[in-house]
Amino acid sequence: MFFPNISFERAALPGRALYRKMITPETVLNEAKKAVVGKDSVLELAFIAILARGHILIEDIPGVGKTTMALAFSKSLGLEYRRVQFTPDVLPSDIVGFSLYDKETGKLVYKPGAILCNLFLADELNRATSRTQSALLEAMEEGRVTVDGITHGVPDPFVVIATQNPVGSSGTQLLPESQLDRFMVRLSLGYPSPKDELTLLERKQDGNPLDKVIRVAGSGDLADMRAAADRVYADKKIMEYAIRLSNTSRTHRSVLHGASPRATLAVISMAKARAYVAGRDYVIPDDIKYVYPATITHRLLITAEAKASGKTAGDITDEIISMTAPPVVF
Repeated sequence: MFFPNISFERAALPGRALYRKMITPETVLNEAKKAVVGKDSVLELAFIAILARGHILIEDIPGVGKTTMALAFSKSLGLEYRRVQFTPDVLPSDIVGFSLYDKETGKLVYKPGAILCNLFLADELNRATSRTQSALLEAMEEGRVTVDGITHGVPDPFVVIATQNPVGSSGTQLLPESQLDRFMVRLSLGYPSPKDELTLLERKQDGNPLDKVIRVAGSGDLADMRAAADRVYADKKIMEYAIRLSNTSRTHRSVLHGASPRATLAVISMAKARAYVAGRDYVIPDDIKYVYPATITHRLLITAEAKASGKTAGDITDEIISMTAPPVVF
């Protein structure tokens, strides 16, 4: 990281100078690391996805810190946070809202749903019905909800972190491959190492580690960081490299459906955000390689033969990267 924790910007005003704090990615990540131990790379990828204006899918077993991670980012960034534990009886109106008749005015009044917040945690999304899942995914894609023919925009910023539990999924509605494409990245926290688990237990001795996470970002700070990530330069050779990776996935013998053009766009957006977090204003091939597995793996539909041989989408993604030569960029 080349960023200091806090820098200052000088804004000239008549007769005096005003200095305001400029929040850096490292500042936010350091706060999140207070609550989530030993998962620095996952935290970085999650924050990169937030900077790239994407949504995050976490597939993992219960109890490894998915909710803690979402809460840590909401607290450090000063975002309004809501969580819904999805079950089969959660209705679409619980998510997007509903209209209620007001006897005094004789009109329908819109009652906002849970999704109208800055950071929405959809816990165990696979346990919801397909109708409820569709309501959430529409809001993610369109950035608005429609109730009784009236459209309501979601707040800005707006980030969805959804979780799926791969264990005990009998009778649930796993997201189909076409809907997984709505998520910019798919991540997994996994079990901590014994050393990290000991650190977590020691921190628990002094109370909930989340209580030590403080708000370091004010109004507009996330927007400023996103704008800075947008301004990162991606050379034509870098973009051609991302396209070659996508084309390799489309022609790979173990893949039925490869990366879509939307996936290629996501890779470039993630790579620019990663370069910004690393303190650069330009993308290098290593940025593409770093974000590619998390951005592409969940979008690949692999063949039955590949599954029978024990191959996973992650294995195939690694093959695609090794098969595609990176450019030489100066």
